[in-house]
Amino acid sequence: MAKLSVLDLANIGEGFTPSDALRNALDLAQHSEAAGYTRFWLAEHHNLAGIASAATAVCICHVAGGTSTIRVGAGGIMLPNHSPMVIAEQFGTLACLFPDRIDLGLGRAPGTDQRTWQALRRDYQASERFPQDVVELQALLGPPREGQTLHAIPGEDTNVPLWILGSSLFGAQLAAMLGMPYAFASHFAPQALMQAIEVYRDRFEPSAQLDKPYVMVGCNAVVAETEDEAKRLFTSPQQNSTRMVRGTRGQLPPPIDDIEEFWTPMEKMQVAQMQACSFYGSPQTIKGKLDPLIEATGADELMVAAAVWDHKARVRSFELLAEAMG
Repeated sequence: MAKLSVLDLANIGEGFTPSDALRNALDLAQHSEAAGYTRFWLAEHHNLAGIASAATAVCICHVAGGTSTIRVGAGGIMLPNHSPMVIAEQFGTLACLFPDRIDLGLGRAPGTDQRTWQALRRDYQASERFPQDVVELQALLGPPREGQTLHAIPGEDTNVPLWILGSSLFGAQLAAMLGMPYAFASHFAPQALMQAIEVYRDRFEPSAQLDKPYVMVGCNAVVAETEDEAKRLFTSPQQNSTRMVRGTRGQLPPPIDDIEEFWTPMEKMQVAQMQACSFYGSPQTIKGKLDPLIEATGADELMVAAAVWDHKARVRSFELLAEAMG
């Protein structure tokens, strides 16, 4: 049976503030812990009006400090935006504060636009150094070596588990070569999902961290007491994805009664491609929709996102999903 975990962007809904979003993230994590979810991950994004998790390590500290057993981590840190030394110190500190509970997922994309990337003071070649930066970060978080002069304190010998995140074959190949668990971002870019998983499993080389492949598959899942209510709640992520297509991102919109009046036929087709791994349903139907994805991918774990505007409905969605999946 695949494990279930939560991906949270600390969405800022229309009519709400970043403070509301961060309080809601902790509340959702606490309910997710009680419902039996394995992990609660937050993602790094910058210069987006609808996402409050830009300072990802700080958000992780906030959530981990308010929970006690659920693993908390980054899904992910966009490593080209940072030096490996800084990330080793940040996550080493988190590992010291919350032993055996911190995960570090690493992405190669900057997670923002070019102008914002320049504001982060990173150069255009940073993404090309991603494999070397991952290896450097792994070394900084590992045990000290003879003659080593550079030490991440805290960080050294915390051995924070590293994950490679991706939506293409590049990440699959790197995760396989380094013997790391692999998380595919099929919740927004599902096109290469099956091919990437096949490459990862075929080329996997055992490591000190992992002796066999471990695949996490991202998806969107919204659950409500009835099919009709779930369909209505799902119009919020549908509107969000449509705005991405239009290049007019904003805060998470409330649900609407008829999504067909919101998008054009072309936009509907584009969103359908982006949301091929997105589902909504009642407690009676959602398992039947997710099981084929689990079976097709052989996923060890599902990382579930649910951009529901109303916080109570979002919490309830994750509770119902956990119950439905057993």
